[in-house]
Formats: sequence, C-alpha cells, structure tokens
Amino acid sequence: MVKIGNISLGEFPLLLAPMEDVSDPPFRLVCKENGADLMYTEFISSEGLIRHAAKSVQKLDIFEYERPIGIQLFGSDVETMGECAKIATNAHPDLIDINYGCPVKNVACRGAGAALLQDIPKMVEMTSAVVQATHLPVTVKTRLGWNDETKNVEEVAERLQDVGIQALTVHGRTRAQMYKGEADWTLIAKIKENPRIKIPIFGNGDIDSPEKALEYRNRFGIDGIMIGRAAIGYPWIFNEIKHYFATGEKLPAPSIEQRVEAARKHLTFSIKWKGERLGILEMRRHYSNYFKGLPNFKEHRMRLVQSLDINEIMDILNQIPVIFEGFVLEKQVIKVEYAGVD
Repeated sequence: MVKIGNISLGEFPLLLAPMEDVSDPPFRLVCKENGADLMYTEFISSEGLIRHAAKSVQKLDIFEYERPIGIQLFGSDVETMGECAKIATNAHPDLIDINYGCPVKNVACRGAGAALLQDIPKMVEMTSAVVQATHLPVTVKTRLGWNDETKNVEEVAERLQDVGIQALTVHGRTRAQMYKGEADWTLIAKIKENPRIKIPIFGNGDIDSPEKALEYRNRFGIDGIMIGRAAIGYPWIFNEIKHYFATGEKLPAPSIEQRVEAARKHLTFSIKWKGERLGILEMRRHYSNYFKGLPNFKEHRMRLVQSLDINEIMDILNQIPVIFEGFVLEKQVIKVEYAGVD
C-alpha cells in the first residue's frame, strides 16, 4: 500500500500531473471518474497568491469529488513560498506540492520551477519553509537536473527527504531537454533503490499506453506513475492501465458516444464553475483533443469554437455520433507542449 502521510493511494497509484491551462476542476472531474488516484491543481504562482491575484486564488478551488487532491505551488522566494503554503493549507487540500520541474522560460528564468535545480541549498531551504508552514504532507515534483552535466536528482531526493517531504515525483528529462527526446527513468530507479530513501517515488514522462505503464512499473520499480499529456483528451488512460495491470488485456478504445459524453460533462462543469461565457470559451481548447483523429472534423470543431450558445453547442456534440456512425477511433496521443507540464 502506497501512502503519503496518512493518505492511502492503493498498491500502485496513477497520478494526474498538474498542467497549466489544462488540469482545472472540470478536467480533473473526467479524469477522476476514469481512474486517477491522486490529482493536483494547475501550478499556482506564490507571487500571484500573495498579491491575491484573481487567477491564482481561483486555482485554489477544490471539490470533495477530487480527493485526494494536492495544491501545487511554485516561486523563487523562500519566505513567500512559506506564506503561500499557509494560504493553500486554508483551502483544505490533502497535500501541498512544490514545483521544481517547470522548464518554460517565463518560470525558470525568474528563478522558479526547474531553476532551483541550479541552487540545491535554496531548494532545501524553500522546501523546509513550506514543510514548516503546513500540517499537511508536502511533496515535490522535479526533473533529473538542469542539463546533462548536472543531473543531481539523487542528491535532491535525499536532501528533500531529510527536511520532511513525504513523496517525490521525477520527470525523466532535464530542464535543457524541455519536452524533447525520450524520458530517461534510470535515475528515477536509482533513487528508488537507494536504501536511504523511504518515501514513495513516482515516475513521470512518456507514459502513453497500458503496455508502457506495465513495462516501466516492472523495469524501474517505482511506487506509481504520474501521467500528463497522455490524459489530455483521453482521460480513459487511467482505467485502461488499471485494467491491463489486472487482466493483461486491453480495454477497447472509447466509442465516439463516450467521447461526446466526456466532452459534454467537461463543458457542463466548466460552465458551472466559471459561468456560461467563460466556461464555453475555456472549453474550446479541448474539443480537438477529445476528437483527434476523426476525419474531416475541422468543420465541426469550427462550429463548436465559434458558438457562444450552450444549446447550439450541445446540439453539435449530439450530432457527432450520428455523423461518424460506424467509425472506430483509436487512441491519439496528444503531443501539445503546455506550460505547466513539467
């Protein structure tokens, strides 16, 4: 049984990665219903939260159906991160996560995210400040290192465990790699094999099928897997992996009707959470992901993204199974680079 503090996650949990502009409550809803064991908010700027910026504060929204749920914070100032941990704790998540992995320029070049991999003492100090500021379990997500010459994640794992983190997720790329090349899980396995390490170690990077999930579980011995881009437009991946682990058989790809139902549910909650106009606008980025691979879908997508009438949008969605009746849509892996996928 894998546990983070007192949070029980089962024998081999599947985690949904925090993704900026993706993993908001509506998206988390469809992932939770399809087997995600632990989810995180979009990453929240400590500077924005300390200033009570509306966008940062709204990201604190969590719902009972999501539990267990973690709030992820990022920042470059030790004191501010400690204060933000207190604010996040008051939103009543199940844990607090620190982002030391985001590689994008506007985060790393401000001394946050993966930039802390260049300053391990400051990373340790910041982590300690967050741990001391909350009664909740604190976890960390990071990368292998800043570049190929400074792969220091083994040292990071030991030192952050020493100051109190209760789980670590490692993306198998350096900051220099961004999202390119193949993720290297060998260092993640070394951390897990280290007799000093007692906390759960989760692997992240390139898991896009049940077969690969099983291979990496057996090959690298990690405690669980975090999935990011492969869940975009395809929340079924969590249950597909669990079914494959249990039976050795693959579930059939979701039907077009199931895809429409997921999109409809996603849209409905988006409107409930953000209001009709904003909910409709923010859903627009997801349609092409849910229906990726459908031939000649552009016309229908354009109608979906141009309308602000909820009844018209629902009618368009309801027409899709009829228009594409009999078409079998296999899984399409989404390879879009989102800022918060670290």
